[in-house]
Amino acid sequence: MHMSDQREIAAPVADVWAALLSADSLLNCVPGAKEVTGNAEEGFEATVVQKVGPVKATFKGQVALSNMVEGESLTLTGEGKGGAAGFAKGGADVTLAASETGTLLSYEVDAKVGGKLAQLGSRLIDGFAKKMADQFFTNLQTSLEGPEEEAEEAADAGAEEAPKKSLLKRMTGG
Repeated sequence: MHMSDQREIAAPVADVWAALLSADSLLNCVPGAKEVTGNAEEGFEATVVQKVGPVKATFKGQVALSNMVEGESLTLTGEGKGGAAGFAKGGADVTLAASETGTLLSYEVDAKVGGKLAQLGSRLIDGFAKKMADQFFTNLQTSLEGPEEEAEEAADAGAEEAPKKSLLKRMTGG
């Protein structure tokens, strides 16, 4: 399965680059990640829990970084084994370029699965892989930019509503 996309991140290229090389950042960005250890030079080890359709599995695997051109591009390659559920492996070629608002991050992802996961059907797997890639880069973007203003405004509005509801409950006895 192959997919590509790009996104604009309102942060300097150096910050985006540093986040891609950080175990802590990867822990926060990889959907379902429970543990990420290691470093960019020696690679990372990760434990990820995911549910794909009816199959829930804990994947343990490695992620290696290669083809690194500082501040410009790198390749992330990973493989995880999920026991009876099967395996997942793939890679992402990531390119960074300075833009007017920060950094334009482009990526191309290739992914393969085997075992029970492969029996789920390519449409389900392809959709899941696209969702995982989108979620990873959305999480990366959010970690670098902070939450979107709309989300902050909604949270503020919710915070203002709570005291009103509480007061209303006390006044009505419910």
